[in-house]
Amino acid sequence: LAAGPSARANWTASGQFNYTNRLYAAGGYTGVESRPIRQADVVVVVAGMEGALPSVVAGLVDSPVVAVPTSVGYGASFHGLAALLAMLNSCASGVGVMNIYNGFGAAHLACLILKGRQAPSV
Repeated sequence: LAAGPSARANWTASGQFNYTNRLYAAGGYTGVESRPIRQADVVVVVAGMEGALPSVVAGLVDSPVVAVPTSVGYGASFHGLAALLAMLNSCASGVGVMNIYNGFGAAHLACLILKGRQAPSV
């Protein structure tokens, strides 16, 4: 769930690892529960503002959530630091947090999680 450069970096990187990926621009909380994210094996959420979207998504899905904070926001967003700290302090289980705008790192972590879920080759 995302838009912007971090989402594009994540989209490109995960595609290079040959995983099927989908990009949904949520635009905040509106309609996030109607997106088909419940079937995903891993969800990468790129969010700014107050950084609460990954916690909301983690409450909706049974899969790991990789959170990527951005500097998008108003007031005292401190170039993404407010979103980063909110994501790090989340009480939602199953949320891993990347650094600000680290979409590539999020894609790499998501691919490692997916790699671990694959059935062992015989």
